[in-house]
Amino acid sequence: MPSSLSFLVTGRVQGVGYRAFARSLATEHGLVGRCRNTPDGAGVEGVVQGELRALQEFRDRLWDGPGKVEDVKEEVKEVDQLEYRAFGVRR
Repeated sequence: MPSSLSFLVTGRVQGVGYRAFARSLATEHGLVGRCRNTPDGAGVEGVVQGELRALQEFRDRLWDGPGKVEDVKEEVKEVDQLEYRAFGVRR
């Protein structure tokens, strides 16, 4: 059964290529979803969906992105079906 991972990465992660890093990481692990800069400028938030093992590997690498990651918050839950067809990046 597919799962969904919501994440919020805070620190100096806007304007340093972090969203592109997240997209590359998701694609590498066969995940779909989206990410965007938070409106308050404090970080990058997103959701990825796919197999649980791939989500865990994605989560473990969120700290490796460009910039200075100060904190990562995440929530994993099972979903009945995938909501996305690919991984998209928004502003």
